[in-house]
This record gives sequence, C-alpha cells and structure tokens, in this order.
Amino acid sequence: MAHRGRTDLTMTEQQTQIPVRDRPAARQAVQIGESFVGDGVNAAHVNTVLGHRDGPAGTAWATALATPSAGHVPFVTVLRPSLPVKPLTLFVTKAAPASERHGNLIWGAAQAGIAAGVADALADGTVTEAEADSHVVIAAVWVNPEADDEDAVYRNNRESARTALSNGALRLPATAAVVEARHTPSNPFFTPRG
Repeated sequence: MAHRGRTDLTMTEQQTQIPVRDRPAARQAVQIGESFVGDGVNAAHVNTVLGHRDGPAGTAWATALATPSAGHVPFVTVLRPSLPVKPLTLFVTKAAPASERHGNLIWGAAQAGIAAGVADALADGTVTEAEADSHVVIAAVWVNPEADDEDAVYRNNRESARTALSNGALRLPATAAVVEARHTPSNPFFTPRG
C-alpha cells in the first residue's frame, strides 16, 4: 500500500488509501433485507443479513449456529449435500416444524429455494465474488405450517432470498415510502378497517 513507511499521513489519509471493502468500518457494515413473495399458504417471507465474517454478522452467524433452541435449529444452507451456497448462508426458521410434512418443506423446498436465491444474487452481482468468501448471510425464513405445494414454496423462497439481498444492497425501502405508507399498513394477516 502506498502509505506504508510514511508517517506524515493522517489516519484519514491512510484510510482513504485502503480499498473500501478492506477498511475496518466496511467489515462492520451489514446489509439487512426483507422480501415477501407469493400469496396464500405457500408464500415466502425472508429476512436477510449480509455482512463480513470478521464483523458483527459473522459473530451473529456463528453464535446462532452454536446455540439452537427447541424447534429452531439453524443450519448451513446447501445447494446439494456437501455443496454449501456462498456466501455461507445460515437458514433460521421462523416457525418450528409443525408436522413431518412441514419439516420436509423447510429442509427441502425452502432450503433449496434459499440456496438458489443466494446463488442467483451471486450470479447477478448483487453479492460480489470477493464477498462470497469474506461474508456470510443469515436468512430468517417463514414457511407456513399449512403450506401444500413444494414447488411453489421453492420458487417463492428462491425469489424472496434474491430480492431480500438486493433490497439490502440498495438499502430499500426508501424512507419516503415508509413515511407515505404509515397511514395504510397491511399484511396478509391484518388490514385495519379505519
């Protein structure tokens, strides 16, 4: 680096000569994304956290993996056995398996969708190749216990994971959109009547 051996540079000048992704502050930054795709019982709701392994996201990732709770056992998301997606992605279910079928949808279709969606974000440049090895993703995933179509669960989770990572990278939603929507909140479970 250009600043090595020079003691007359200020800390700010030294920092500007370090690539942004290698600066300590960049390692601390996290991208948080959210996406809801589909409708009915097969819809997907995914929240993502993308951050450097050496920062708070890496600490949260390792802590969550090491401290499972009843019904909520985080696991490394794989494209197929022994081929984890990159960046390494921790799948955290928002709903404990309610039945064998529900558990199979979580471990099967939803996991495959999350893995493919993260790989899509890598392929389209939302996540860079450098970040594939330096960063981790935490994906908090809702699979409805009443879900009944594994192909829809797969498709919706794939698109939701990709979109959540994109939304995090773009820092969406825009603050103006939040302020504008404050008087008309709604979700699939509730819409105020007045």
